[in-house]
Amino acid sequence: MRPGRRAVDAILRLLSRDWAGLGIALLPAAAGARCVSRGTGRRILGGVLWAVALALGLGSFRHLVHVGRIRGRYPPPGRMVDVGGYRMHVLAEGDAGPRPTVVWMPGGHAGGYAMYRLHALAREQMRSVLVDRPGSGWSDPGPFPRTTAAEAVELLTALERAGEKGPYVFVGHSFGGLLMANAARRRPDLVAGLVLLDPTPPDAVAFGPALPALRRAPRDQTVLALRHLFGLHPLAGKEETHTSDDPAQVLAVIELRTKASCAAASILRELSPDGITRDGWQTAVHDGELGSLPLLLVAPRDLTGGGEIFDAVDDPEESARVRHFFLTVRERFLAASSRGRRVYTPEGTGHDFPDRVPDFVVQVVDSLLDRCGPGAPKPF
Repeated sequence: MRPGRRAVDAILRLLSRDWAGLGIALLPAAAGARCVSRGTGRRILGGVLWAVALALGLGSFRHLVHVGRIRGRYPPPGRMVDVGGYRMHVLAEGDAGPRPTVVWMPGGHAGGYAMYRLHALAREQMRSVLVDRPGSGWSDPGPFPRTTAAEAVELLTALERAGEKGPYVFVGHSFGGLLMANAARRRPDLVAGLVLLDPTPPDAVAFGPALPALRRAPRDQTVLALRHLFGLHPLAGKEETHTSDDPAQVLAVIELRTKASCAAASILRELSPDGITRDGWQTAVHDGELGSLPLLLVAPRDLTGGGEIFDAVDDPEESARVRHFFLTVRERFLAASSRGRRVYTPEGTGHDFPDRVPDFVVQVVDSLLDRCGPGAPKPF
C-alpha cells in the first residue's frame, strides 16, 4: 500500500470516531499555549489559536451531545453481530417458508434502512433482511480501507453470525449491486439467485468519460465528516423534528455520525480510474464467474435521468457514442452467468426506480423466488 494511501486511511479512521473532534481541538490549544509562553510578540497569535480551539471544542461537544441523543432516540431495530472485533447491524423479518431468504443492499454506501420500503413490502411474503455495511446505519466503522472485496466477506459473515440460513437471493442497487455480485462470486453455494438493480459496472469507471460527481465524492464525504464532527450539519440538534415513521429521515439522522461519511469516502475511492486499476481484479465480476446462477439484470431501457453526463459532450457523434457506451456496459453483468436475463423497468423510470416503483421491484424478486424454491429449478 502506498504511503499516501495509508495516511488517508489513518485520517479517515480517526475522523470516524465521534470523539476525535476534542482531540483535534487540543492541537491549536497547545500551539496557542506555546506562543503565549514565548513572549508578548506572539500572544495575539496565541489568543487566536485559543479562540480556534474553543470553537472546535464547542462544536465537537455539540456533536457528541447529538450522538448521545440519537443513540437513545433511535436504537438499532435489528441485531448487532460481531464480525471480528466490530459489529454489523442485521434486521431480519418475515417467514422464509420453503423459499430462499432475500437480502437487500442499497446503492452508494448507505445503510440498509435506505431500502426499508422494499423490505416492509417483502417481509409480508418472504424472509427479508437488511444489512448495514460497516460505517453505515447502526454498524460500527470497521477497519480501513473500506473495499468491495472486504465488504462482500463481511456481509456473508454477518448473515451467518446473525443466524440466517441460506440459500439467499441477493438484491443490490447500483454500487450495492456490484457488492452483491461479489458476495455471490465468493460463495455461490449460499446463493439461489441474484437480482441486480441497475448495478454499477466497473468498466464504466475504467473506460467511460470522467464523471465529476463521482470523482469528487471521496473529498465531499470527507468534508461532510468534518462538518459533522464539529456540529456544523444543519440537522444536528434537530432530531426531535424527525419522525421515526419515515425510514429516510431516520437514516439521515443516524448517519450524521462521522463513521458513515468516512466509510463512504474510503470505499468510493474504488470508483475512480486509479481505484479500479488498483482494486478492479477483486471488484469486477467477469464473464462466467457466476456459473449457472439465476441472475436478473433490472434496469431502465434508456438513460432517463442521466442527461448531465451527455450535456458535457458538445460533439453530437461523441455524445451518441457515450450514450451507447453507458447503455451497453451494464449489460456485461449478464455474461457473468449462463442463466442471466434482462428485465426492463417501467417506462419513465431512471436509476432511482427502486424508490419510485418498489412494488415492481418486489414483484420481480418474488418471481425469481418462485423459480428458486425446493425441487428442480424451473425454466429461467
